[in-house]
Amino acid sequence: MRVTVVLAVRGAREAALAAALDGHPDIVVTRRCADLVEAVAALHAGLGAVALVSEQPHLDRDALAQLMASGAVVVGAPSGADAADHLRALGLESLVGPEADAVEVAAAVLAAADGDAPRAPVPVQQPRVGNDGAVVAVWGPTGAPVRTTLAVNLSVELARAGADVVCADADTYGGAVAHALGLLDEAPGLAALARASVGGSLGDDVMERYAVRVAHGLRVLGGITRAERWPELSRAALDPVWDMLRANADIVVIDCGFSLERDEALSYDTHAPQRNAATLSALEAADIVVVVGRAEPLGIQRLVQAVGELEESGHAASARRIVAVNRVRSSVAGPRPERAVADALRRFAGVEAVWPIPDDPRTCDVAALSGRSLRETRSRSAVVRALAGLAVEIRKAAAVTSDAEDSPDTLVQPRPVRAGVTD
Repeated sequence: MRVTVVLAVRGAREAALAAALDGHPDIVVTRRCADLVEAVAALHAGLGAVALVSEQPHLDRDALAQLMASGAVVVGAPSGADAADHLRALGLESLVGPEADAVEVAAAVLAAADGDAPRAPVPVQQPRVGNDGAVVAVWGPTGAPVRTTLAVNLSVELARAGADVVCADADTYGGAVAHALGLLDEAPGLAALARASVGGSLGDDVMERYAVRVAHGLRVLGGITRAERWPELSRAALDPVWDMLRANADIVVIDCGFSLERDEALSYDTHAPQRNAATLSALEAADIVVVVGRAEPLGIQRLVQAVGELEESGHAASARRIVAVNRVRSSVAGPRPERAVADALRRFAGVEAVWPIPDDPRTCDVAALSGRSLRETRSRSAVVRALAGLAVEIRKAAAVTSDAEDSPDTLVQPRPVRAGVTD
């Protein structure tokens, strides 16, 4: 069977490449496209097993993801050394050199069709090795408020314990990490890194430029400033960002949105951006997932459903799961609220241990009003002690050591509550 090829090459070289490929007995060029839009349409129509593309204005990680979504293999045809470097920065490793003759071009296309060339347009995430940092995703169902508060203050406690921490806001529905720490909305943050990733210019220097240092050991990447900007946080853009962040920090804490729906399926047979791509990308990159719920009947019901949904979806399948329940109080959960919550989650969700976060509206309100962390507001409060204990658990799970000395208010660390275990 002959290999079908779709060409999306700009410039004078296009005709020579088409002739070289058509002249091979095992290759047929099915479409010579004027732009990437036409190439995407041709591939999704099943007209090509291989796409040969050159550098061009709209070729970025998102465009490559659309090409690859058809199942075709993408091969780069750069016009020079600089263009080749740019294509490699976008994630393309299979390239046809500018000086390649007809035999070399055909060999590269046939190798790609046979699976001997890389198929992924973005680097595949590798297991953690050496000094790579851990990714912690803070996620929970709708109706579980203070996910952002938990993510921000966990980051503060982790940094205080001696870890080098980056806190990133990936909530495409209502990101508020910048607000929680009193930062300006205009700070580009995670969206700037995503744009650099899409364009193939992501590097350590970009992170240093946009990550705002708010305390010793803590840098922050704010989220999108308006909800309608969610298409900027695509999966193709963010997957490399998490890898870059974990290489530059001990722990990366990501504040996620609530939904796990793959919403592009609603567009039937057309390619569409995912509103929830940032959350799905973060969960699949995570080494630890902190699942957050609310300590009241409806909140526990939603948390039970969310734990099941997370397991069924397969996202974060290899991650360590830690369940935390916020606003724990006797007025809605009985005289022993921690035990009641733990018993309910074990019975209905199979959760063996729960980290209770006590209800402290006064401390939270003062912190929100002043744009400060909970520790800066009231360092000896029960909620701060609970978060400090959870931070210790995360450090252990992430295998992050610390030389920092514990202060007297955190020497006695809270522990998770286990169902059926009496004190």
